[in-house]
Amino acid sequence: MILEPLRLAPDHDIPGPLLTELTALYASNHEFHALSGEFPDPEDVRPEQVAAALADDLAHPDAEVLLARSEGRLVGIAITLAHHPDPADPDPWIGLLMVDATLHGRGHGRRFATLIEDGFRRTGRTAVRLAVLENNPKALAFWTTLGYEVIAHRPDRDLGRPCAVLRKDLNDPAM
Repeated sequence: MILEPLRLAPDHDIPGPLLTELTALYASNHEFHALSGEFPDPEDVRPEQVAAALADDLAHPDAEVLLARSEGRLVGIAITLAHHPDPADPDPWIGLLMVDATLHGRGHGRRFATLIEDGFRRTGRTAVRLAVLENNPKALAFWTTLGYEVIAHRPDRDLGRPCAVLRKDLNDPAM
């Protein structure tokens, strides 16, 4: 698996072929979108909606959008924050990790998460956090299997949805 940052075209748009790939990846995850409520119709995710969602994410100065490719195919997207908007929170965050739903269960998500964690370790970070929607037990099971522990329950900052906040110590040799 190869990670690469999302690179915008000179006009600051997502290049057309990449937007097509991203839209297919997002559209494959209609079950997640039905839970999250982020798209008006989870069964009909459109390129302009994906572009707008990513533009919102990229507007945050500490955000990075990472693309995961395997054998040349886009298999996942992650959005990370080097610093949370709450200055009392010292850890970086994984704001989204989404793998093409047609590839679930093949280890891509685990590998992708590990590569993100390794990147944070290389920059001297000692832990990472993320939030999981309370109505998404599959995601909670995925992250806890990777060694993340629930440390709080609170609404998310954008839409007020109930979430579990998880944290992983990146210095723990058992992880």
